[in-house]
Amino acid sequence: MSATPDLSGAEWIKSTYSNGGGGECIEWSPKTALASGTVPIRDSKDPHGPALRFSPDAWASFISAVNAGEFPG
Repeated sequence: MSATPDLSGAEWIKSTYSNGGGGECIEWSPKTALASGTVPIRDSKDPHGPALRFSPDAWASFISAVNAGEFPG
């Protein structure tokens, strides 16, 4: 059994912030996250490229930091 989930049939959702025209778009797969215990993220401009996987705690920390404006804009 593989420790890496198969993402070939995953349903991806584009970030709501991706519609600003900046081109820095990410997608995530919430159903895969629930099934695998990791949060898969990919570049929407390269849907056949690699996906990164984060623990739910790491992803929540990242989202909190983004919402708090901790990254340069």
